[in-house]
Amino acid sequence: MIGADETPTNRTAHLTQELLLLPHSLGNSPMTQRSLLIPAIAILATTFLIPAFAVEPATGDKPAPDPKRFAVEIDAFRQWDRKNSWPADAVLFAGSSSIRMWPTRESFPDLQVINRGFGGAQIPDMLHYYDNVIKPYAPRVIVFYCGDNDIADGRSVNHVVDDFSTFLNRVRKDFPKSHLIYIPAKPSIARWNLWPRMHEANNRIKAMTERDALLTFADTDVVLLGDDGKPQKNLFLNDGLHLNDTGYEKWTSVLRPLIDAAMK
Repeated sequence: MIGADETPTNRTAHLTQELLLLPHSLGNSPMTQRSLLIPAIAILATTFLIPAFAVEPATGDKPAPDPKRFAVEIDAFRQWDRKNSWPADAVLFAGSSSIRMWPTRESFPDLQVINRGFGGAQIPDMLHYYDNVIKPYAPRVIVFYCGDNDIADGRSVNHVVDDFSTFLNRVRKDFPKSHLIYIPAKPSIARWNLWPRMHEANNRIKAMTERDALLTFADTDVVLLGDDGKPQKNLFLNDGLHLNDTGYEKWTSVLRPLIDAAMK
C-alpha cells in the first residue's frame, strides 16, 4: 500500500517493487502475465517515472513587483519635463538607485546629461515606464544599470536576460542609431551571496554585444573587486550595497572613454 504522504520518488520505488512481484501473483500463464503486466508498467511510467525525472522549473522565477510603487517618482519626472526642455543628443542615464545616486552632472560636466534613475527599479519597471523615462528624450547614448534588484528580489537569470533583451529591442526600434552602454550588476558586499547569479546574467548580456555594434558592455564590475576577488569595502557606503564617491569615480573612469567613443 502506498501512503498519501509519500514522495513521487518513494511511490515509484514501491510500485516498481510491487510490479516485480506481480508475475508471481498472476499464475503461470505467460499470456496472462503479459496482458496485465505491460499496461501496469505503462501506468507506472506515465504516472510516476516521468514526473520524477522531469526537469524542475527554474528556481527564483518570482513575478515582477507592481510598478505602480514608483508612481510618485515617475510623476516627479513628468512634472519636471512639463516645465523644462531637455538637450538634443543627450546622454541618458537610466536605471535603479545606482543611477539615481550617481552625481552624473558633476561626473560628466562637459556632456548634456539626463538622469532618470529611481531607487529599487527592476527591468520590468523600466519597461513599464519606458514611455516616461526613455522614449521622450531621443538620447544619443543610453547608460543603463538595472538587473541587480531583479536577482535580489528572486528573479531568475533567464528572466533578467530576457527582460533586458526586450528593453534593448524597444530601444533599437525607437532609436536605431542610439548607442546603449550596459553597466553590469555590481559585486557588492551586501549581495555577495548573489554574485554567481549576477555574474552569469552579466556574461550572457555581454555576449549580446557580439551581435550588436551599438551595444557596449562596461567593465564596471571588475574595478570594484580587490586582489582577493571580493568587493572593496572602501568603495561602498555603510550599507555595503551602494557606491560612495570613490566607487563612482571608479565607474566614471570606465564610462568616460566608452561614452566618448559612442558620441563620435
